[in-house]
Amino acid sequence: MSQNRQHTVVDSPYGPLTLVAEDGILCGLYMEAQRHRPAEETFGVRDDTPFAEAGEQLAAYFAGELKEFTLRLRLNGTPFQRRVWDELRRIPYGETRTYGELAGLLGAPRASRAVGLANGRNPIGVVVPCHRVVGADGGLTGYGGGLERKRRLLDFERGAGLF
Repeated sequence: MSQNRQHTVVDSPYGPLTLVAEDGILCGLYMEAQRHRPAEETFGVRDDTPFAEAGEQLAAYFAGELKEFTLRLRLNGTPFQRRVWDELRRIPYGETRTYGELAGLLGAPRASRAVGLANGRNPIGVVVPCHRVVGADGGLTGYGGGLERKRRLLDFERGAGLF
């Protein structure tokens, strides 16, 4: 892990979001009380400088004006986790996929549990849309930010109203 980390906190309809950059590239987006949220001391110094574009894109997303993020990302994880996270970024706005469907797309149809574990460790929530993954029956299943946040995000993307 690089020693050159900075972080900032931005407001959202979910409450504060902590953004973390490594060498100026977004590597973390965490909600309050999020499962698998790293220790605060790993976020680096407070500095808003590297986050102007991320802040603008998040604001546009939450305003219903942005459907796909175009930020440079540094996804720190295992090769399998990074493959899962890349696949998450291919799920279109307003749509969902099941863990099994993602496993199949990765060429590992029996790996739905591993996909779920990788999904739960996604370090850049919202931007890498892990909220778009649902259970085999289409029901909401675990979400590091909490099921109510997941429901609200999915409803928002399906056009059920702004936050």
